[in-house]
Amino acid sequence: MDTQRTAQNTKSIKEQLRANLLYSAYWLSDLTTEFLKQYDITQQQYNVLTILGEQHPEPISTKQIRERMIISNSDTSRLIDRLCDKGLAWKRPCTHDGRLIQAFIHEKGQALLKDIDQNKSKLDDVMCNITEAEATVMNKLLNKMRFHTKDKMV
Repeated sequence: MDTQRTAQNTKSIKEQLRANLLYSAYWLSDLTTEFLKQYDITQQQYNVLTILGEQHPEPISTKQIRERMIISNSDTSRLIDRLCDKGLAWKRPCTHDGRLIQAFIHEKGQALLKDIDQNKSKLDDVMCNITEAEATVMNKLLNKMRFHTKDKMV
């Protein structure tokens, strides 16, 4: 009987954790969206721009970008087009495979990333009451949860 009660309590705690993680993820996403509005850029566009910045000066294909994105089901081609329209990136057909598109970060995109990086400490302020040690533990636990269940989900 005690074993059943313990299992029920554990399930209840894990359900609470799942709900808390979802709530926290949406909350942080909303804060990030609000922060990025001042730069006229979405989270997905910022994610792509960051990938382009990390790749600079080398090109990267839209397929490779999609593989590295936080939300990989985004329409990468459309995101690249929007960044090009804003003058933050540019693209060209791949020289050795015309089916692929290579994307590059523009100087204006690099400047925007630098500006965002200089100000994103404001976004990190939401975690000001979490110590470095606690942040390390949280990161390890979140990684453990994600990487050890990745192949177990249907």
